Amino acid sequence: MRQQARVVVIGGGAMGVSLLYHLAKRGWSDVMLVERQELTAGSTWHAAGLCTHFAHNATIMEMRAHSVRLYREILTAETGLPTGFHPSGALRITRSQERIDEFRHVQGLGRFVGHDFRILSPGELKEIYPLCHTDGIIGAIYEPNDGHVDPTLATNAMAAGARSRGAEIVRHNPVLSIERKPSGEWLVRTEQGDIVAEHVVNAAGTWCREIGAMMGIDLPVVPMLHQYVVTDTVPEIAERIAAGAKELPIIRDPEESWYLRQERDGYIVGPYEKSAHPWAIDGVPPEFGMELLPPDLDRVEHIIALAMERVPALANAGIKTVVNGPITFTPDANPLVGPAFGLGNAWLLTGSSMGVMEGGGAGRFLADWIVDGSPPSDALAIDPRRFGNYADRDYRIDKAVEGFGLQFGIHYPNEERQAGRPRRTTPALELQKSQGAVLGAAYGWERPNWFAVKSFDGAPQLTFRKPGWFDAVRGECLGVQGSVGAIDLSAFSKFEIGGPGASAFMASLGANRPPERHGRIGLIHVLTAKGGLASEFTVTRFGDQGFYLTSAALAERHDEDLLRARAAAFPSVTIDNVTERRGVLGVMGPRARDLLQKICEADLSNAAFPWLSAQILRVAGIRAAALRVSYAGELGWELHVQLAQFGKLYEAIIKAGAQFDLRPFGIYALNAMRLEKGYRAWGADLTTERTPLEAGLGALVKADGRTFVGREAMLERAGKSAWTMVLIEIDDDGDRLPFYAHAVMQAGRPVGIVTSGSHGFRTGKTIALAYLRPGVAAEGLTVSILGQELSARELKKAPYDPDNLRLRGLQADAPAAFMPA
Repeated sequence: MRQQARVVVIGGGAMGVSLLYHLAKRGWSDVMLVERQELTAGSTWHAAGLCTHFAHNATIMEMRAHSVRLYREILTAETGLPTGFHPSGALRITRSQERIDEFRHVQGLGRFVGHDFRILSPGELKEIYPLCHTDGIIGAIYEPNDGHVDPTLATNAMAAGARSRGAEIVRHNPVLSIERKPSGEWLVRTEQGDIVAEHVVNAAGTWCREIGAMMGIDLPVVPMLHQYVVTDTVPEIAERIAAGAKELPIIRDPEESWYLRQERDGYIVGPYEKSAHPWAIDGVPPEFGMELLPPDLDRVEHIIALAMERVPALANAGIKTVVNGPITFTPDANPLVGPAFGLGNAWLLTGSSMGVMEGGGAGRFLADWIVDGSPPSDALAIDPRRFGNYADRDYRIDKAVEGFGLQFGIHYPNEERQAGRPRRTTPALELQKSQGAVLGAAYGWERPNWFAVKSFDGAPQLTFRKPGWFDAVRGECLGVQGSVGAIDLSAFSKFEIGGPGASAFMASLGANRPPERHGRIGLIHVLTAKGGLASEFTVTRFGDQGFYLTSAALAERHDEDLLRARAAAFPSVTIDNVTERRGVLGVMGPRARDLLQKICEADLSNAAFPWLSAQILRVAGIRAAALRVSYAGELGWELHVQLAQFGKLYEAIIKAGAQFDLRPFGIYALNAMRLEKGYRAWGADLTTERTPLEAGLGALVKADGRTFVGREAMLERAGKSAWTMVLIEIDDDGDRLPFYAHAVMQAGRPVGIVTSGSHGFRTGKTIALAYLRPGVAAEGLTVSILGQELSARELKKAPYDPDNLRLRGLQADAPAAFMPA
């Protein structure tokens, strides 16, 4: 066994072995994997082996697609070993129009990414799956390139491919402890000896929390018990085989929560019950390995009975085997793939409830990230740092139970699931509830998404079409435009940068220069090594060496890691994460100054307090850092105060705003208003996949005479190979409105993708931001929304206040608001 390696992977399931294989394939042969028992021990060996392309996120869709390609053709071609892949195709059936809308949305995303999904009528479904009754079914989605694989064969083929390139696999070698050496290297102590490694990867699956504890991190992962039944011979399938018929596709019924696939001349049926069962929450038994738990069919027999009604042939077979074993769930049911928070050169590849389905692609994704220093595509949906310190024991259990029960749930846009809440709150929460706030959660923070009007009782039904909050959000936007509104922005991530080297550090951080004078505000985009947009910071300078940074709520741990990594060359720099100690209240609209002037003695005129400047002042007697910025595109301020004082400030603003008809507004209204200004949003419009030049942020790039990470790569990507972000107006039909991940079409081919969209209530335009492929002119465009192609055209300027007169406070009177007939 090696005593030194560039990478040590801990865990020999499909995901860990895939990473080893792909690292070796990238030329990193000095890598090794240690496994406590045999390869596939854990959840891999008892997995049903289903492989799909179906996903609501392009990165996850491509990750799953690579798994299919790998198992179907690449591994056998390279190693000569079988993987047991069956290209059966797959079906999802439904009785729900909302589900059909979901299918059409996934189909549209697949069209852009390059994967085939077909919407079928009940008759077409019957042709493809003649053993299925179609009573009550209104349609289905067919995935012709899906299939299933033998997990053990596939894992062993990947292991052979890794070994052939110099990688080492050591079985029956439990990890005893993990330490950080003074050199920064990792010391992994195992039963067979110590290993010193540059990188360590936790791919331990069911045991990931135990390995995480050795690394010094608490992972939000819970093992959940999942059962499936393997049947004896099914006569109808045996007859099909004898007649030379092709294998039946996998079939799923999301409403009844089961899947069914052909297994030789029988079936495998897998139910997902709503009353899910966590297992080994506080530690997997040391002796547990390649065992199963006793069958517990009482939990799932009602679901299996439903499957028998839909496919009567299933009822004609006896039970051969019941598999009852643990699979891991994270709070959002997506895997953890990427850096471990706060630990350099420590990585996670775990937490997948579909480790075989995602393992092939996830291993390649992380290998590319480790080798290249930045992710190969947008990682937000799988980055482990998407969860913060709020994801404690109760949270992870509540969310895992919820996620298991909603394994086949519809994934609506703007969906807010309720388990595990609240976690992070502000002192204004109860007052906001009394105002009708309908709350969402952002990185654990409860915040108003919108405010229900008096005639509306409760949250609207979730939908892919015109939402129930549409009119309420219209009122919020027009209220802000006509007078003034207040919005809770406390979920922002917030950092203070100080120390003797702070100015030099900030000058090196990103594509823009930091503000040069005290009290000035700027925007800095930090790049990856490949020139992509890693993060976006609003930067306020206080004094010679003091900076206050805010960024997206979801970026808190991501951005703290980024700042600390980039500051490593500046040892005198201090970084303080003050997110949980500060509250932020936005006051925006043409009467914002008038309102604030009533409870603030400072001069807030343009001359004394210009746009993009900041001052420390007292508002209603509360010390506040007042930043004159407004994401809504109106005259406005952000007031940053101690969180303990936030409730008092909110109450004072509401009271003082009564004479101005102040309107509380939420994140949905802010999103609509920022799109009318063409403002980009990190995590949606700004990701690691695109450079700031491609995102249309050239005015914020100051590359001449400066050195910063990603500079050369960003400039090299400019030109013929560059994508282009465009602001477009869509001729919506009043029912289908854009949100995200819609294919942009030109002459019948996909040429781009919508990254965010909304109706703009101040302009009466339906607006979206989209990226177009290199060389595509913004002409003759349509946007495919739920299967309907809607005409679209580029907006050369922001449709609302393109000259920023209102933002600068130079235009006091609001234009007549757009009101529909």
